[in-house]
Amino acid sequence: MNERPRTRHTYQNVVFDSSRWAGFRPRDDDVIVCTSYKAGTTWTQMICALLIHRSPDFPAPLGALAPWLDMRAAPIDSILAGFEAQTHRRLIKTHTALDGLPYFDNVTYLVCGRDPRDVFMSLQNHLANADAEQAMKLFVAGGADLSQPPPALPDDINERFRIWLTQGTFEWEQDGLPFWSHFHHAKTFWRRRTTPNIHFLHYADLKADLAGEMRRVAGLLGIEIDEAAWPALVKAASFEDMKANADRTAPDAQHRMWRSNSQFFNKGENEQWRGVLSEDSLNLYEKTTRARYDPALLFWLEEGARMAGDPKTS
Repeated sequence: MNERPRTRHTYQNVVFDSSRWAGFRPRDDDVIVCTSYKAGTTWTQMICALLIHRSPDFPAPLGALAPWLDMRAAPIDSILAGFEAQTHRRLIKTHTALDGLPYFDNVTYLVCGRDPRDVFMSLQNHLANADAEQAMKLFVAGGADLSQPPPALPDDINERFRIWLTQGTFEWEQDGLPFWSHFHHAKTFWRRRTTPNIHFLHYADLKADLAGEMRRVAGLLGIEIDEAAWPALVKAASFEDMKANADRTAPDAQHRMWRSNSQFFNKGENEQWRGVLSEDSLNLYEKTTRARYDPALLFWLEEGARMAGDPKTS
């Protein structure tokens, strides 16, 4: 598809507002981490920050260094002013699908994929660990409309999964409640996978070969790293190190979003859904996803590039 990516939708709910991008001024070497929720966003940010700063010692905690631009937790003027003040290469976080983002030819977009079933399982830890009262105070201060608050979720995890698979937050989505669609997000970037400045990672590939994937990202970003520095950088990007340093690595820790910063990094494992989701739930997953989405996209989401092939060429 040769058509230039363009903004088609405005994503606005209690948590985030994609119109906050309106005042953003890109720089030629910006890196935008535009990953779906619970799909390796913080991991991708950490890898990029380590490469950009060539050290595990950042000038600020990761969440403050590379905040989620769309989220209502802080005034957009302060977020944009913070980015304008940065003199190093900038790293910007978003969970917005490509059809809600501005497209810039001079920046790098990094998308990380993950098995949707693992995304759902990680989301359950996210919801349990979130300080909902603190988050809601911030979102309301950021302009959130609570006339239609997020729906209450059932306790049964299989019923939650059914809702997540069959109900959407936005009219152009078919799934993702109570957040938004992991599938639609991936689809918007997948359709533009041959665009030169849009690049793909996958959670499973990072698990399988973190050092190799970090070197690949360094190549994508045009960053050279001294060989002697690599072991410390790879170690700092490991799940164990990020969890041990959660006060500086957990997203939005500066907003006190979590009951436990360390618990944000729950297990970091694949296939957590096995033995938890019922056979009926897994059958529903197969039925709904295969009817709605490109089989090649689903294969990549579920297996990663090592099994599915390079998304840039597949």
